[in-house]
Amino acid sequence: MTIDALPPPERTLPAMLRRGAGRALVAFGDVSWNVHDACEAAAGRGAALRAAGVARGDRVLLMCGNRIEFLEAFLGCAWIGAVAVPVNTASMGPQLEYFLANSGARLLVIEAPFVQRLATVDLSRTALRAIWVIGAAEPAVGTVPSIAWPSRGQAIEPEPVQPGDPLAILYTSGTTGPAKGVICPHAQFHWWGVNSARILGLDAGDVLCTTLPLFHINALNTFAQALVTGCRVVYEPRFSASGFWPAMRAADATVVYLLGAMVPMLLAQPASGDEREHRVRIGLGPGVPAAAAEAFQARTGVTLLEGYGSTETNFAIASTREARGRGVMGWVQPGFVARVVDEHDVELPAGVAGELVLRADEPFAFASGYFGMPEKTVEAWRNLWFHTGDRVVREADGAFRFVDRIKDAIRRRGENISSYEVEQVLLSHPAVASVAVYAVRSELAEDEVMAALVLRDGQRCAPQELAAFCEPRLPHFAIPRYIELMDDLPRTENGKVQKYRLRERGVTSAAWERPARATRATPSRSDGKSTIGSEDSR
Repeated sequence: MTIDALPPPERTLPAMLRRGAGRALVAFGDVSWNVHDACEAAAGRGAALRAAGVARGDRVLLMCGNRIEFLEAFLGCAWIGAVAVPVNTASMGPQLEYFLANSGARLLVIEAPFVQRLATVDLSRTALRAIWVIGAAEPAVGTVPSIAWPSRGQAIEPEPVQPGDPLAILYTSGTTGPAKGVICPHAQFHWWGVNSARILGLDAGDVLCTTLPLFHINALNTFAQALVTGCRVVYEPRFSASGFWPAMRAADATVVYLLGAMVPMLLAQPASGDEREHRVRIGLGPGVPAAAAEAFQARTGVTLLEGYGSTETNFAIASTREARGRGVMGWVQPGFVARVVDEHDVELPAGVAGELVLRADEPFAFASGYFGMPEKTVEAWRNLWFHTGDRVVREADGAFRFVDRIKDAIRRRGENISSYEVEQVLLSHPAVASVAVYAVRSELAEDEVMAALVLRDGQRCAPQELAAFCEPRLPHFAIPRYIELMDDLPRTENGKVQKYRLRERGVTSAAWERPARATRATPSRSDGKSTIGSEDSR
């Protein structure tokens, strides 16, 4: 099926809704909407927002799980030109206060179970004027006026929003520092749907199903895909490894969406015939290790496509079925330009690792910047390219291979170490379920390599065995000095490992330290001067 882009003036969410027919569109549990229902919800909720004093350009913070009220609030904001600000439902008081203050939100829409987290929020430091509580008849919040989720108002006409107007502010996960609010325009949402649908080969007969949270672009993107193709999307409340395949069968899903950490979790489940009793034909699996993707395909019959996109960009790089097993992110897609550059933004030749930078051909296909952070915006979009912060290699045939997050790089004994590559080796051990590799400081004021691991259920493996496993598979300088076995790794709501928390934790008393071997000076420089060299295998 050919996915045609809308004319430029119609690349807005209200226009996308109004062009739809009366077909089935979205389902949350027992609640289903067709396109007409979605338009009515947007117009009625928009009226309620306007009656509450929300105007064009105002921000509305959403702290809500995967339920129909989330989508209704999101569409209502788009209808009147307000800006939805979905935030992680795992956010606690300090994070929630930061999101409210940074976004300047005037209205908070929050589920009742999360209201207690406002107790540690100083609402006087925010612009908040009202709170709507979902799921509580008599909400008790505090100093800001609050009411239970109100009824819709009488349907109103949409505000004449433009493709470049902000649709949402989506906060980065904050795994490497304070979260930044990414300003996502209406046209970016349109292009997310068009590009993703084309890459996945969607048509009107598909049923999309995701367990990922709607406060991230991955799940929001599925709604855009459904709008531009005429297919249907089913949202599950959360990811469950044991309940995944029953949920996919119940939804009659044909397309699924998985992140890197989720596939090893599914593979850790006991093999069952249920894994083949479904209609799923393809899945999107960014960040899934190649070996895990191969094992997943062999067990379930589902091909996972690798790809690259961030909240700031779009689905700019994607793999193909034929590239499965190569371990590459894929090739740059139509409508985008990608380069690999050095620290001065000079393009590097094929085979040389550098930072991935991206451009879009179409206006507003990328985010507009970081809300309230002009310096960070200029830094990220310098020289008119978006700087991803990811170290990649462009191979001879144009494929892009991920190496590492630049901030995750480890420099030890004069060598740059890819934490990603060390992680892939450790993940190949049959006892290892998940792993994070990161830098800790040594007594020599340089980086040392540390690995935190979670073993598979029922497996036992000593850190010494894991270090020995690495010896024939990694350069000596890349073998972790410290290994700690953990019950679980700290993660964001969508399963991404929070390495900054591990770095802050540092080397604990529970960590095993690999014994040092003797080092010797090795003449490895052209001027004959010595460096600490290859005999140092710690």
